[in-house]
Amino acid sequence: MQDEEVNFSELWRILWARKITIIGVTIVFSVAAIFFALSKPNIYKASVILTPVSSEGGVGGLASLAGKFGGLASMAGINLGSGGSDKTTLALEIIKSRSFLESFISKHNLLVPLMAASHWDDTTDELILDGDIYDQANNKWLRDVKAPKTPKPSLWEAYREFSDILYIDYDKKAATIVIDIEYYSPKLAQQWLEWLIADLNAFMSKQDFEEAQASINYLNKELSGIKVKAMETVFYQLIEEQTKNMMLISVKPEYVLKTIDPPQVPEERAKPNRGLIVILGTILGGMLSVFMVLLQNRQSK
Repeated sequence: MQDEEVNFSELWRILWARKITIIGVTIVFSVAAIFFALSKPNIYKASVILTPVSSEGGVGGLASLAGKFGGLASMAGINLGSGGSDKTTLALEIIKSRSFLESFISKHNLLVPLMAASHWDDTTDELILDGDIYDQANNKWLRDVKAPKTPKPSLWEAYREFSDILYIDYDKKAATIVIDIEYYSPKLAQQWLEWLIADLNAFMSKQDFEEAQASINYLNKELSGIKVKAMETVFYQLIEEQTKNMMLISVKPEYVLKTIDPPQVPEERAKPNRGLIVILGTILGGMLSVFMVLLQNRQSK
């Protein structure tokens, strides 16, 4: 116990004797952390809360026929057992998929803001582009990259960049989905999120509409060769339900995901936490300076 007290006292004596060094190194790290924190651009987060659209109308009618005509419907390419939860899971996989996001980026011309932006100027409400990456005056890419990459970023690069700013949280128990987009510009983050939800619903409805139309075409074609009255009735029921389904698809803009809380333009930044950066930098500087003093003292013996 006495040895421990002596060692502690000796340690304190060494640190106190080199206090100027410790304080100096800690201050240097603190100042560096301040400059680093101030150099990081503000990031704003736009959020939307959604809920899965329940199966109803034509889809529900088709599901009610599954027990009777499931085998026949499968021949026609109709999935009678498709529930709302399965469609929601599919939608969330699609929204993260490379093909969907690449199409989204191309449709809304997001390549330049995604790959060339440096920060957002809140005084002029403008997105500032990095002049070393993109020449805005001449609409020319200036990136210095190695082959096979080109100065103009590929859609694959843009997809990966967009995936890094897109966050999805699905709570199955509460039946809620939270989707966030983090970006330099609060207005663009909100706009992109609105476009993303609208495009996803449109993509899913278009896909189901085309499937329903293809099923109706198939059933109408097969009707001409059916001679049994009971089978004709079955086909007409399937056609009727698919027609109802197509009608509901056409009149429901929020086909798969319904908005509970729409995205708003964020007024406060989400990142960076500059205070935390400075605190961590100061702590790191203090720890390193203490370690450096102790190491020098050990080597001098």
